[in-house]
Amino acid sequence: MKTKLYKITFLNHSKVYELYARQVAASGLWGFTEVSELVFDLHDGLVVDPTEERLRDEFGSTKVLHLPMQSIIRIEEVERKGQSVIRDAATGEKVVTPFPLPAKPR
Repeated sequence: MKTKLYKITFLNHSKVYELYARQVAASGLWGFTEVSELVFDLHDGLVVDPTEERLRDEFGSTKVLHLPMQSIIRIEEVERKGQSVIRDAATGEKVVTPFPLPAKPR
């Protein structure tokens, strides 16, 4: 039997987050949706996605995520996992943390 996979799109601090999870249900907390078993890519090579790393740092130890219903934009049941992203809510552009550069000489 194939396990279900959900793509959850929600607003968080003026950013649009797209995460993948195995379980989505109505929460025991009134007005919330429960998201659990978050799915992240495991990179063994040298190529590392900074957005995926940021999401893993923020939600990696999360057992159950309770999202307010009004923050959820969409929940989709998908065939396979795509790229988890963080977008700016106003422009829709991906938010990428720039690689730190050395300070300019004076």
